[in-house]
Amino acid sequence: MKRLILPLLLLLCCLGKDIIAQELNFTVTVNAKQVGGTDQRVFESLQENIINFLNNRVWTNLKLEQAERVEGAIAITVQSYENNVISGQMNIALRRPVFNASITTPLFNYVDNDFMFEYIEGQQLDFNENMYMSNLSSLLAFYAYYSLGIYFDSFGLYGGENFFDVAEKIVNAAQSATEAGWKAFDGNRNRYWLLENMTNDAYKPLRQYYYEYHRLGLDVMGNGKVDNGRTAITKSLDCLKQVSSSKPNLYFISILNDTKRGEWKSIYSEGPQQEKTKAVNILREIDGSHAEEYEQLLNSKK
Repeated sequence: MKRLILPLLLLLCCLGKDIIAQELNFTVTVNAKQVGGTDQRVFESLQENIINFLNNRVWTNLKLEQAERVEGAIAITVQSYENNVISGQMNIALRRPVFNASITTPLFNYVDNDFMFEYIEGQQLDFNENMYMSNLSSLLAFYAYYSLGIYFDSFGLYGGENFFDVAEKIVNAAQSATEAGWKAFDGNRNRYWLLENMTNDAYKPLRQYYYEYHRLGLDVMGNGKVDNGRTAITKSLDCLKQVSSSKPNLYFISILNDTKRGEWKSIYSEGPQQEKTKAVNILREIDGSHAEEYEQLLNSKK
């Protein structure tokens, strides 16, 4: 990525301007192998429709270069299709480039099990952030803005605020939906709680973590200052510790653990023992079911 622009600067520069630029670049796959005896054209149509909806729509007033578009992947597994109603799972994975490096870092990896909607081949997807029009369009738009929120939080402190605000409008409008996933009482692991965990002021250190870990940590490491970057990453873990201590087993922290575990272990496979020890103590606390894996880092050599 040749140039990364801090979101707050983008917002200031672009405010009030009429700018047309697509912000998302998602790959989408629809797997309907579990559904036998069905014309696969409807699923091919669905896949193409989702790609167009996400990647060709203008979601913000920000001007991003091609290399700055938000990268992600959506994998849909169709489990049933009856009377034009599709149900299954949707896995969304978001990634971010590391400044001055040829690698990307995972930002968000989540499986939505409340994936159900009515769809007819060739159907056009309409969307209005203040109005519930269809479960599919609202669901996709929610994840578009949620992804933008996380992405821009990783470049500027609370830089994704405006996008989480729109995601909240979508959730509020979807309270009239008959499909699950939008309401607090639908369960404690759904879109409602995904948003709540990122907008509740009590959990705001989660968003601070995204900025410190990525912008002050990984980007600095990518710039060749490995020790300085790792020190900032270790400091960022205090944000997660703070939230975990006040709310053990918070939904989003469990998602973050699954998203970042491999990267955390890679980062702390090296480094000063004192720093490793501090990081491992925090990681064992917030990701207790994998404590033994983190313990092994204390025996790895610099």
